[in-house]
Amino acid sequence: MPPVKDEMLEETNCLEIINITEKSPTKNSALVDVRACNKPVAKVWFRGVRSSKFRHVYGVPFKRERCYDNVKITRNAHDSNFCAVNPKFVAIVTEVAGGGAFLVLPLDHTGRLDFNASRVTGHKGPVLDIKWNPFNDNIIASCSDDCTVKLWHIPDGGLSMHLTEWLVELHGHKRRVAYIEWHPTAENILLSAGFDSLIIVWDVGKGEAVKLIDCHSDVIYCMSFNRDGSLLATTCKDKKLRVIEPRRGIVLSEGHCHLGTKASKCTFLGSRGRVVTTGFSRHSDRQYAVWDQHDLAKPLVCETIDSSSGVVFPYYDHDTNMVYLAGKGDGNIRYYEVVDEPPYVHFLNQFLSGNPQRGLGFMPKRGVNTSACEVFRFYKLHTSRGLCEPISMIVPRKSDCFQEDLYPDTAAPLPSLTAKDWLSGMNAPPLLISMKTGVTISTHKPSTGNKDAPALQPQDVNNRKKFMFLSRETTPDYRPLNACPNALNHNNENEIQVNEKSQKTNANQNTKFHQLQRMFGKQTNDAEPVPLYKQINQGDVFSTEHELRLAFNRQGEELRIVKRQLQNSQQRVRELEQHVAALQAKLQ
Repeated sequence: MPPVKDEMLEETNCLEIINITEKSPTKNSALVDVRACNKPVAKVWFRGVRSSKFRHVYGVPFKRERCYDNVKITRNAHDSNFCAVNPKFVAIVTEVAGGGAFLVLPLDHTGRLDFNASRVTGHKGPVLDIKWNPFNDNIIASCSDDCTVKLWHIPDGGLSMHLTEWLVELHGHKRRVAYIEWHPTAENILLSAGFDSLIIVWDVGKGEAVKLIDCHSDVIYCMSFNRDGSLLATTCKDKKLRVIEPRRGIVLSEGHCHLGTKASKCTFLGSRGRVVTTGFSRHSDRQYAVWDQHDLAKPLVCETIDSSSGVVFPYYDHDTNMVYLAGKGDGNIRYYEVVDEPPYVHFLNQFLSGNPQRGLGFMPKRGVNTSACEVFRFYKLHTSRGLCEPISMIVPRKSDCFQEDLYPDTAAPLPSLTAKDWLSGMNAPPLLISMKTGVTISTHKPSTGNKDAPALQPQDVNNRKKFMFLSRETTPDYRPLNACPNALNHNNENEIQVNEKSQKTNANQNTKFHQLQRMFGKQTNDAEPVPLYKQINQGDVFSTEHELRLAFNRQGEELRIVKRQLQNSQQRVRELEQHVAALQAKLQ
């Protein structure tokens, strides 16, 4: 009977708590549903702490000497980042008196910049957006107020003078081009959105538009690909969020997004089938919302951030499932963790700073510092001064070893599909590479032109460089140097250097010192160096067969070195002849 009394007593206590909460509901009573709880009453009120390895992520700005100072950052009010970064370069849109220009610097070129630093100039209007090619770190695309999209080739060492000659110029928009976006898995596919409410799909390999998406009734605010590039999400001035099939230009789903009048932004949450948007409410409060890509009638969750006036930009990291929200004119960066269960987004923390930001660029995951447990890196453009400041988002770990749980395989700088395959309807996830090597992975493609490639709208100058990055050799060569067919053997190269040094020493035997030494003194061991290879003459006699074999092998090795030198000289002659022919064609 005692157990029965205990159960009755516990039941009575639960009923009393229920009656109390029904009669006088409090703030805490709304958080606990005692009726549906099978746990003891004493444990009902304990909510616990959600476990996450990214709870303690913090931001660390770089020191002043590692920043980019004295940059004339653009003062354009357009809603863009104005900064693009890859493991080789950082590009920043700058303020110029006429036309448009942007600055391109190697990552290690930090400190105070020269006032007359070399820039990319060629647009007739202000530059509104810039994006690096994800599969070639030397190619950057830019769009401008002059209704054009242009592609530029940046040499490995950076610019030594102003770059005015572009690779490709794309004409198709009737009004200024606001945003551009590279395809994440298909090569040479570029999208551009203009103020004429059109999205044009370009095949830059052919220099032509392959699809015109005309489904927006007003100005487009943002566009974002999903993980494999099969879907495109857009936000528009008509306050609608759309998910589009970009190859056919068909709207798969649409719905009313944020009801505010200011610009809203969006980005796909990788391959989760969801989209996150940022915008403003009817009362001008800043919001973020998470949507199911198949049903845009109602958001899965919508939360208010604050009441500031700057446009909020979302940045999603697929490898860590974290989304960063940074407002224009704010000094802070909020970051959240994305999960598959409600409420779908959990607030982690925020990076606070007293300096407002005009724009933010971010480094691809293959360029972060794994030894410091860096999971994301921003490049912040300051509003009040000409400074570009890198900010590292770091997970605190005691060990300096590679953290496999923080760095899963990430997207490689190699395309999964060709433009033709993607346009025919094929989809493929991005190729993945391991981050465990601990080195920054960048791409480099030879600048040899393809004569068979069609030149669309060629410029009067620089015809020789057209489509130099679109040659048949489209994949970077990561093989060791000794495995390449055209690579020189380091051992033979050292032998060549030793042979050249011995020849130079023999040529110096007629100096005054050596003449006097031969006349009046005994020669030392280094007066006449021993030749590297013994020449076999017709009258030479060898005592053993082993000596003859050694002499023969040395003679054959010397012949191989001479042949290799001859081949290198012939190859150099052919290169010079091609260069001369190209210059003559250019002059004609």
